[in-house]
Amino acid sequence: MKGNLLYGQSGGPTTVINATAYGVIKAAFASEEIEEVYAMRHGIMGALNDDLIHVNKLSEEQIELLPKTPGAAFGSVRYKIANAKEDETDYVRLLYIFKKYNIRYFLYNGGNDSMDTCYKISEYMRKVDYDIKFVGLPKTIDNDLPFTDHTPGFGSAAKYIANTIMEIHYDMIAYPKGKITIVEIMGRHAGWLTASSAIASLSGYGPDLIYLPEIPFDIDQFKQDVQRVYEEKEQCLVAVSEGIMNKDGDFISSSSALKDAFGHFQLGGVAPKLANIIDSEMKYKARSIELSTIQRSAAHLQSLTDVTEAIEVGKRGVAVALDGESDVMITMKRKDQKDYEIEYTSHPLKDVANVERVVPKHMINKEQNGMTQEFFDYVLPLIQGEYPSGFKGGIQQFSTILKNS
Repeated sequence: MKGNLLYGQSGGPTTVINATAYGVIKAAFASEEIEEVYAMRHGIMGALNDDLIHVNKLSEEQIELLPKTPGAAFGSVRYKIANAKEDETDYVRLLYIFKKYNIRYFLYNGGNDSMDTCYKISEYMRKVDYDIKFVGLPKTIDNDLPFTDHTPGFGSAAKYIANTIMEIHYDMIAYPKGKITIVEIMGRHAGWLTASSAIASLSGYGPDLIYLPEIPFDIDQFKQDVQRVYEEKEQCLVAVSEGIMNKDGDFISSSSALKDAFGHFQLGGVAPKLANIIDSEMKYKARSIELSTIQRSAAHLQSLTDVTEAIEVGKRGVAVALDGESDVMITMKRKDQKDYEIEYTSHPLKDVANVERVVPKHMINKEQNGMTQEFFDYVLPLIQGEYPSGFKGGIQQFSTILKNS
């Protein structure tokens, strides 16, 4: 089916989401069926506002720098599209845009909520009998999308977290008697990122304690764990997920009552809260560190495996759409645990939307404050290799699509 392709980025950026965009663009340019490639500026809002970037008119440098560029080169968004049965306004507008630009292939790059958006639009276009193929491209540092071994973005974030934890630990041991340092790591309901701090332990410079949202957080047990470690080492390094909850399901620290467009509480502040408890109740000196958005934007520590797979996900997305598949998300299946090899497949979008995959219990130690060998076997292949950053004069070079287009 001849026509044009529309690509979009949504949700929190990663260091490799633009590598997936690169894969999409390269595969689309090579196709005889796809005539023009467009990208939405700031996700689905770009389509609703008729604000599209004509990718064919971008320079070679802008395109070639994409795999080295963090953030979302075409702009991202957090916008919850309404249920079509309740409000068709957005859908009618999208149908108009699709017809105006002869869009026959729609590829949306994002996480759980983005897959939900993609599926909703697909359902509507099928209802009004507009022939268009929809493919979801997985992306999230949280690694919580179901039906895939892992998600592009996670490997590079895990690599950054592991190496940063090592650096923090090495800084701590400069003094004979240190503080209790609590590092807050992203992860609302899934603790994959916080678990990745354990990788640093393989070098001997990892966290002493790790707390994930998969395990109900007990403040009394936490204080006992900290006291035990501190009395033994006269210092203690703790990695904690921003999304840890008590046994009643309440977040230990929801620093604000604000919610995003999808109804998620804006988290943050759990490390300072725990540090304050240690200071005031245990009388130990404590400090907190929040890794924040650098976890998803540290392009200088990209995993070669992550970048390579992200590009391939984009290419496979175009390929399955051209083969006539629709309403699917590209997935990755680990063919062999010992000799790491990935097989690219697809899974129906309707099963993916709004489902979260958490760290399985067998990857968490029996004390519930660390990781098992099964986790290391799973995560280590994902952080392998270094993708060369585009440094010039000591400064990284990024694509300038949003700035110049």
